[in-house]
Amino acid sequence: MKQSINILISGGGTGGHIYPAIAIANELKLRFPDANFLFVGAKDKMEMEKVPQAGYEIKGLWISGIQRKAIIDNFSFPFKMINSLSKAAKIIRQFKPDVAIGTGGFASGPTLIMANRKGIPTLIQEQNSYPGITNKLLGKRAHKICVAYDHLERFFPANKIVKTGNPVRQDLLSIHSKTEEGKLFFDLGRDTKTLLILGGSLGAKAINQLIEKNLEFFKKQDVQIIWQCGKSYYQEYKKYNDLEHVQVHEFLNRMDLAYAAADIIVSRSGASSVSELCIVGKPVIFIPSPNVAEDHQTKNAKAIADQHGALLLKESELGTFPIVFETLLKDKGKQEHLSENIHELALPGATTDIVNEIEKLLKN
Repeated sequence: MKQSINILISGGGTGGHIYPAIAIANELKLRFPDANFLFVGAKDKMEMEKVPQAGYEIKGLWISGIQRKAIIDNFSFPFKMINSLSKAAKIIRQFKPDVAIGTGGFASGPTLIMANRKGIPTLIQEQNSYPGITNKLLGKRAHKICVAYDHLERFFPANKIVKTGNPVRQDLLSIHSKTEEGKLFFDLGRDTKTLLILGGSLGAKAINQLIEKNLEFFKKQDVQIIWQCGKSYYQEYKKYNDLEHVQVHEFLNRMDLAYAAADIIVSRSGASSVSELCIVGKPVIFIPSPNVAEDHQTKNAKAIADQHGALLLKESELGTFPIVFETLLKDKGKQEHLSENIHELALPGATTDIVNEIEKLLKN
């Protein structure tokens, strides 16, 4: 293998695509200190901010996904795709990558398509139990496909699949020793049950409305709340910080301590969140977003619920939430059962295993 290698990584749109990409880059950097890294993302998406914050260079493509609601916005899609394929080809020509890695998101498509055309080894990291259209197409030409769930031979060539799990923050591996630190960090009552609410980096409207509606209910249950409402909703909900048992956050910078402090967690079921929660091993109520491609959040949550590792509550069923929550809160045995089962599904060595596969491609 040559001394200095060039590694191209594409992924973004949501934190669920960005943070795995950064985790993979960080592990590669440990193994190849002299490697050159370049990320490719979608202009105006959060990766254009988060990737430089992590210390990596990024270039943006003019690309977005097919809009199911705003149909008129799709008229520009062919022009965006042609422009992005051309820009991706130029980036590849100039950067000369030895390997190209895609973790999902709008920009991964054009980037890996052009890498394949140039004969560059490509690896896809598919986070969901049900792949999106882009990765299904890319999988036909990819050299390796790292997955987090079983039974993906329905979508990808079986000889290319390696079950690795999804990369997660390494600081989550020791959260069970951080309970006291977490309660102190968030200034929580030590003897009061703590509910952690996670709606994703941008926030989840249905979950936020559910929590707002049940604030008095939580008070009667003697439950304190860490409520990550998301960037889009913080101005609307920050007023509830005035309540003694509630703290509202736009974003949680110390996710390890939030997880450590929690007794029960209510969360969306994006792939990265599910993988993290398996490692965390706390009782979880998943409320999947119904507004994502292929309804993959419901499929992710169902894969865990079918193993008796979590409770699944669809948005159409939120009227039953108080009963579901109170029943779980009062049933210590059920909490322990869910915790044990979800923790058994954890794949804590995912980042290392994915980078092992990348290293094989580099050597070949």
